[in-house]
Amino acid sequence: MRDVTPNPGGAPSSAGKERGNPVSAPHTIFKEFELLSPLEPREIVGLWRGRGILTGHPLDGVLENLGWFGKRFNADMRADALLFWSGKRRLIALDPGIVPLRLALRFHKVGRTRIARNLFSHLQRGLRAKGPVASLRTMPFSGVASAAMLYDDQPIVDYFRRIDQHRIMGAMAIRGDERIYFFELKRVDEP
Repeated sequence: MRDVTPNPGGAPSSAGKERGNPVSAPHTIFKEFELLSPLEPREIVGLWRGRGILTGHPLDGVLENLGWFGKRFNADMRADALLFWSGKRRLIALDPGIVPLRLALRFHKVGRTRIARNLFSHLQRGLRAKGPVASLRTMPFSGVASAAMLYDDQPIVDYFRRIDQHRIMGAMAIRGDERIYFFELKRVDEP
C-alpha cells in the first residue's frame, strides 16, 4: 500500500514510499486529502483501478481480499461503484445495496480470510448489479466542493480529490459512522 505524504507542491506523493503495507493515522490521511485539488464529475468518467490506503479502518484489506478491481464512472453521471474480478480477465459490477453494511463492518476480520474470499467468489453471481448503482455529482466535503459518488441503496458517499493527472483519492463516508475509508484510484484503459 501507499503511504500518502506531501511533496513540496502540496499533493501527496508515493515515490519511494512503497513499504510493507504501512498504516497511516486517519487524521494524517484526512489532512492530506484536504490538500488535494477538487474535481468536476465529468473529469473522472472512465475506468479506475482501486486500492485501499491503510488507516486502521475496519474495511482495510477486505475489498482487496475479495478481488476488488475498482470503479467505473459513466458519461451519464451514473457509476458502477464496486467492480470485482470474476476469474482472471472479467470484471463484474456488484450491487452494494445487497451487502449488509453494518454486519460487514462488525465482522470485518472475517472479510480478510481465505474462506471469505472463496465464499465471495461463489456468491458473486447473486450479488451482480443490474445496472449502475450510484450517481456522480458535485458535493461539499470538508469545506470544498468536488466530485462525489452517492450510492443508490446504501448510506454511503465517496468524495474525490485529484492527486495527479492519472490518480485520485477517495474518502468513503458512511452516514452514522465517523470513520472514513480512504482509497486511491488510478485511471486505466477499458479491457
